[in-house]
Amino acid sequence: MITSHKNPKIQRVRRLLGKPKNRTADQAFVVEGVRLIEDVVASKWDMKQVFFSNELSERGMLIVKLCEEFGVETDKVDARVMQEISDTMHPQGIVAVVAKKTLSIPDQLDFVLILDQLRDPGNLGTILRTSAAANIQAVFMTPGSVDVFSPKVLRSGMGAQFRIPVQEANWRGIRDILSRSKLHTFLASSTGEKCYHEAEFRQPLALVIGGEAEGASNTAIKIAHSLIKIPMPGGSDSLNAAVAAGILIFEIVRQREQV
Repeated sequence: MITSHKNPKIQRVRRLLGKPKNRTADQAFVVEGVRLIEDVVASKWDMKQVFFSNELSERGMLIVKLCEEFGVETDKVDARVMQEISDTMHPQGIVAVVAKKTLSIPDQLDFVLILDQLRDPGNLGTILRTSAAANIQAVFMTPGSVDVFSPKVLRSGMGAQFRIPVQEANWRGIRDILSRSKLHTFLASSTGEKCYHEAEFRQPLALVIGGEAEGASNTAIKIAHSLIKIPMPGGSDSLNAAVAAGILIFEIVRQREQV
């Protein structure tokens, strides 16, 4: 049993919980909790290490045993050490180190999401969860966005990162993707010409959601074919990015189901 937070394995986990550059350098990230680690297993992502404590439930112990059968390194830690490598107030008693990988993007795209400098972890995770529910083919994030594998994004995303491709891309790369797949680009904007329910969403498209503080960048505005708005009779200037994305994404789903 590991009882010291100075153990090299524990120090590695703490580094991975910290700055994004550490996760990039190690090409790994940390997943915490029974449900999320079950998603890792079901999605066949490569787990490098699993740490567990006496507080772990019977359901969680089944995951540990399965990991041991797959040859994953497992270590029991005491409750104090588990708290050291947890990013939550009340740890469930299981933490895993998972290798990063890039999910492949379909050759032919007809429904993708572009997140332009989205910086709030809760918003990003919620949007990814919504995207997975709507069967969006890929999510592209411009530089300056929050790390998709940060602990808070993973928790709020509820495992969406393991099921849909999420890639950081610069605008040049995004333009190439849009052009190659002939996607009509819709940008959510309070100055949009059309209300969102008047837009034609049955065509192959990319939906752009701007960041929370400054909205969409000038580059995003320039590449957009259409600006669409969500009516706000209460007089607010804008909606939460995750709320706006959810409204627009499921309007697209609604229209396409009517075909």
